[in-house]
This record gives sequence, C-alpha cells and structure tokens, in this order.
Amino acid sequence: MKEIIEVLNNHRTYRDFDENYQLPDEDLQQILDASRQAPSWMNGQMYSIIVVKNQKLRQKFVELNPGNPHMLKSSVFLLFVADLKRTQKVAEHYQVDYSIAEGIDPLITAVTDTALALQNAVVATEALGLGSVVVGSIRKDIKKISELLNLPDYVLPVAGVSIGKPTMEMRIKPRLPEKAVVHYDGYQEYDYEEIEAYDQTMEVFAEARETKLWSKKFADYFSNKPNVTIDEFVKEQRLLKE
Repeated sequence: MKEIIEVLNNHRTYRDFDENYQLPDEDLQQILDASRQAPSWMNGQMYSIIVVKNQKLRQKFVELNPGNPHMLKSSVFLLFVADLKRTQKVAEHYQVDYSIAEGIDPLITAVTDTALALQNAVVATEALGLGSVVVGSIRKDIKKISELLNLPDYVLPVAGVSIGKPTMEMRIKPRLPEKAVVHYDGYQEYDYEEIEAYDQTMEVFAEARETKLWSKKFADYFSNKPNVTIDEFVKEQRLLKE
C-alpha cells in the first residue's frame, strides 16, 4: 500500500468506473475494517455502514438521483448513516431515559463519528489503488432512501460512497489558500482577495462540471432555502424534538 501521507495528498474524486470490474471480497473487507477503526467519541461508534450490492436497489437510487449514475456503475455503494439506535437499545436494556432529542449535540456527535468512518473508507479505497466518490446528495431523497433500506428510527443517512476501478484519470483539485482555512491560536480574519484568488485558480483548473465561479456557486446555493425535508426527517426519526 502507498504511504498514507502520499495517499491523502493525492486524493481526487472519480465518477467513471469500469462496470465489469468486480471488487474482490477481501478488498471490500479491508475497506470496511479500516472504516470501523476510525476514531469516535468515547468509542461510541455511533454510525452504521450499509453495503449496497443489489443492482435493483442501486438502480432505484439513480432514478432518484440521475446526476449520479456511478451509484449503479461502480463496484459497490456504501451508505454511511449516523446511528443512535444502538444506544437507544442500550438505554432500554438498562431501563433509563433516552434524552437525545432534547438537544442537537448527540446528533452532531453521531454525524461526526459517521464522517470519520466515511473518510477512513475513502483513504483505504485509494490505498488499494481504487477510486471513489462521496455522494452527499442522497440526503435530497432522504426519506425514500431510508424506506428502501428499511432504516429504523434514530438513524440518519449522512452520505454514500461509490467505489470501483476508475476508467478515467482525474487531476488533483486545488484547495482554498491556506490563509483562508488554517488559523493559529484563534480565528484570524483574512482578505477577501484570498477567495478571489481561489476563484481564479479554479477557473484555470477548468473542471468541465463547474459552470460558475467557486464563490458564485456557493453564494447562489446558500441564497436558497435549505432542504427542509432534512429537518422534518430528523424529527420523524426521533433525533430532535418538534
């Protein structure tokens, strides 16, 4: 396997996969093992991983989200869910209150655990010489996805990962200037010029799927009302009170 720092610094997203490539079971197991070894708050491991191999299920995912055909064409699709059902079972066993819906901190904790496990899966995938793409847009149809997978209450889909053998090489995408991201001993203000410089960097990078300046893309995105179905779903799942 490649050196971990090299793998991390060479990360890139792949969306085109060899549909005939079968991911060996031992490789999938290594990815799952690495994912489960991620750090978690108090060793709570407040997540679950749904391994989706069934083609019919994955076809339904693509029908819901046609912009991501790789969910079907990749070797396997992993759905990472924040899982507070396990600790609810523990509370029932000890016959104590389960008060997680009283505030948002338990949900933040579970989502953080989930994200760390997902990142470990991505790193393990790349260390094996394979490619992946993280799919956050599964939350757009969060209720339908949950119904398809029979997810119980206290469980929240966070993101999926398509994994497979890439058919097209991708370039390493430039990141924001360090001054705009890294702060020492407190948050430090920076010039908007840092963002403008990144806009120019991304224009030169010229990724085909990007049709707007980086800054304009997010200005437009956050000028719209957030996906309120998430709010409703979180309450339905008993993760937050009404």
